[in-house]
Amino acid sequence: QVQLVESGGGLVQAGGSLRLSCAASGRTFSSYAMVWFRQAPDKEREFVAVISANTGSSTYYANSVKGRFTISRDNAKNMVYLQMNSLKPEDTAVYYCAADSWPTGSVPRRPGGMEYWGKGTLVTVSS
Repeated sequence: QVQLVESGGGLVQAGGSLRLSCAASGRTFSSYAMVWFRQAPDKEREFVAVISANTGSSTYYANSVKGRFTISRDNAKNMVYLQMNSLKPEDTAVYYCAADSWPTGSVPRRPGGMEYWGKGTLVTVSS
């Protein structure tokens, strides 16, 4: 069992930065690939970024965030991060952390394939 709790959301102006954190419980945290999704109002939940299990040596990003967002993990602290730079109003959404038992970090994910979810943290980017 893995429990996930996101934090770090808030209101930021366009062009600004935020770092989201996801705290995980459970001794098997390192064995899961960790994924960030987001869901804007009246839109479907969409993939943002994934980092591979264990060393986190592999990552993959949605085209909409590539070059602006960075996913990372600290297994010693059971933490996953999403550094978001050059934020745009269209980045406004609830951001969710998820855990996937498929360990690869080189392919995007679908929401239906995740094993565990956090409850999300709201990011609002003003223009």
